[in-house]
Amino acid sequence: MRIDKFLKVSRILKRRTVAQEAADAGKISVNGKQVKPSYRLKVGDEVELSYAAGAMRFRVLELKETVKKDEASSLYEVLP
Repeated sequence: MRIDKFLKVSRILKRRTVAQEAADAGKISVNGKQVKPSYRLKVGDEVELSYAAGAMRFRVLELKETVKKDEASSLYEVLP
């Protein structure tokens, strides 16, 4: 699954275009490397997303095309 779609499906970011813009701006890295919006995520990848107020690190636990709102957080695990 593409990183931009995962960020939308998991509800980490609201819209896919926001995820694409963040990747284009170099604010998303997977396993320590900056990625483009088309990067293919795999289970176990560690993603870091940089915000203006800080950063969020998480590990991908599951990849699904669609999930319900209350199941979205089961797709990833937040890292310290």
